This record gives sequence, structure tokens and C-alpha cells, in this order.
Amino acid sequence: MTTAERLLRADLRDFRGYVSARSTRQEGSVWLNANESALPSLADPDGTSQRYPEPQPAELLKRLAAHYQVEPTQLLAGRGSDEGIDLLVRTFCEPGDGCVLIAPPTFGMYAVSAKLHGAQVIEVPLLDTPRGFIHDLDALATHTLEAKASLVFLCNPGNPTGATLDPGAISQLARRLAGRSLLVIDEAYGEYGDVASASRLLGAHDNIVVLRTLSKAHALAGARIGCVMAQASVIALLRRVQAPYPLAAPCIGMVLKALQPTALSELADRIAVVRKERKILHKRLSGLDGVRCAYPSSGNFLLVRFDDAAAILARLLQAGIVVRDMRAYEGLDDALRISIGTPTENAAVVAVIEGNARVSA
Repeated sequence: MTTAERLLRADLRDFRGYVSARSTRQEGSVWLNANESALPSLADPDGTSQRYPEPQPAELLKRLAAHYQVEPTQLLAGRGSDEGIDLLVRTFCEPGDGCVLIAPPTFGMYAVSAKLHGAQVIEVPLLDTPRGFIHDLDALATHTLEAKASLVFLCNPGNPTGATLDPGAISQLARRLAGRSLLVIDEAYGEYGDVASASRLLGAHDNIVVLRTLSKAHALAGARIGCVMAQASVIALLRRVQAPYPLAAPCIGMVLKALQPTALSELADRIAVVRKERKILHKRLSGLDGVRCAYPSSGNFLLVRFDDAAAILARLLQAGIVVRDMRAYEGLDDALRISIGTPTENAAVVAVIEGNARVSA
């Protein structure tokens, strides 16, 4: 029995999910099986928007699988990484029970999804060291096993820390949790770092799950498409729980365009620019008075501690620059997270923090 089969909710063992009108492949010229409008939409008279899209379009899965170097059966497409997180919690945590483990400071949706489901959230905080935030892997494994947590969520690169976890450490942790927990590696910012994807470990570990999204590097946040990657047996269980039509047809079309060779070539150039700008901004911020620490980052953002974060935030807002206030996060009461913008936007951030910028009208 695989790790996922052991962890599957008992009440879902015989559950097969909703069978939609598009869930089985059928051929025909007159479609009268889904209670759709026979006439095209007035908003899309020349399109086919009156028809439900395929739940998991074959061409989309093929393109995504090729891009992430996995098999189509190892991939589930959904509404960004958020849906993947929610599906994992609903599939492997008993309602009102269950347990997940997170390593704060980290992406808030892990805890939100767990709490909405009534699952307990165990925290093993990251260690704040002179070389940046790092995971306490031994503590992660120990607390996971003691709490019988079915899911462990690790963000790699971390949000908001920008820290990374190498594949060797992930593999070692997966071995310790084998048969007991699923290790979920959220690689929303994976394109911006140098660490190989944990998807390469899927063949060796039945308890590794990888989340990816097209919201960040691919600049498709508005399309809301991401994917879950895992062994085929895990994907099959998640498909039982997923909503019948998770993907909007126009968004599917955008992703297919984004995965064409010419688009991927330009994407590589864009990522290189972000990485260059990240390095420049990190160096400039690190040398400013009032900046306690600008953490190194493998994401498209920097986490920065200030002597007076409230004053810096107010000045940035006055100048029309919106950054993420991290002060409500435990241990980050002096920190802001700054996304990497264009060279002009990044220069404006530095100028405002230096106190040399005009306030916008």
C-alpha cells in the first residue's frame, strides 16, 4: 500500500467523485448531454463558451508534463497552487480532525486551508541564521511523526524568506516520513532559483508531492492555473475530489500559448532580468541606513528588516509604492517583503527608502 493510500480519508476509500458530462471521452456532432445552451453566448457569439471545457484537457496536460519533465498521469491541473493545497487537505485530512505541519514564516494558505477543514496545524519555525532562514529538518521529521501529521508543507524557494532547500535534503526527509506523511514541496517561485525541482524525485518517493503555478514567472496570475505533481496513484486520488470543471476555457488557451517554444525562450530572458535586478536591489538595500537585513532570495522578492518598518512603509505608500507588510507574521515585526519590479520601479523603491524621492500626487 502506498503512503497516499494509507493516508486517504477512510470515508473516501470507496468515493469516486462526481462524473461530469465531460469526464468521459465521447464523439458526436449534436451535444445534448450537459444541459448547456444550444446557442452561443451573446458575449462570445463566435466562440464555444456555451460548452463546458474538459476537466483535464489532454493537450494541456501533455504540454505541462513536458515542461515540468513528468508524465501526464503524474500531473493534475487546477486553479493555481491554492486549489492544490485545498485538494490535498480535503483528501488526506479527516474533517474536523487530521493534522498538517508547516514551517513559518511561510505561505499563509497552508494554515488557512487546514483550519477551514478543522485540521490541527503544527508549526516548526524556520531558523533565522546569519546566512538566512533554514529548515530544522530533524525537528520537522520528529514533530511530524509525533503528531501523526498527514501533510508537511514546505515552500521552496520560501515565501516570504526566499530560502531554498536542496533536493538531497528533501529526499532524506521524504525517506524519514515514508509511509507516514506526504511531503508537499511548493515550488511557486522555482523558476527564479538554482535548485533542481523536487519533481525529479517522484520516481524514488511515493510520498513527495510538488506544486507549481503559472502565476509568477509565466505572468498568468489572472488566469489562475497551476498544477500538482506526484506519483500517478496520488493524482488519481486527488481527481476524485476536484470540482467537475476546474479550468476556464480562455485560461487554458492562454497557458497553451505560454508553453510554446517561442514564449518559453522569451520567458528565460525575462527570468534572467528578474534575477539580475534582484541582485542589484539586494546590494543597494543592504547598504542603506536603517536597513537591518536584506535576506538573500531565490524568489522574485526580497524580505527586508528595518529599524523602523512602519515609517518606511508609510513613505513607500505616500510615493504610490505598495509592498507587502510582514509585521503581523511572528518574528517579522520589523519586516517588509518587496517584489522585484522593473529597473525603474526598483530604483524608485531605493530612492524612497533613502529619503530622496518626491511624493506622488
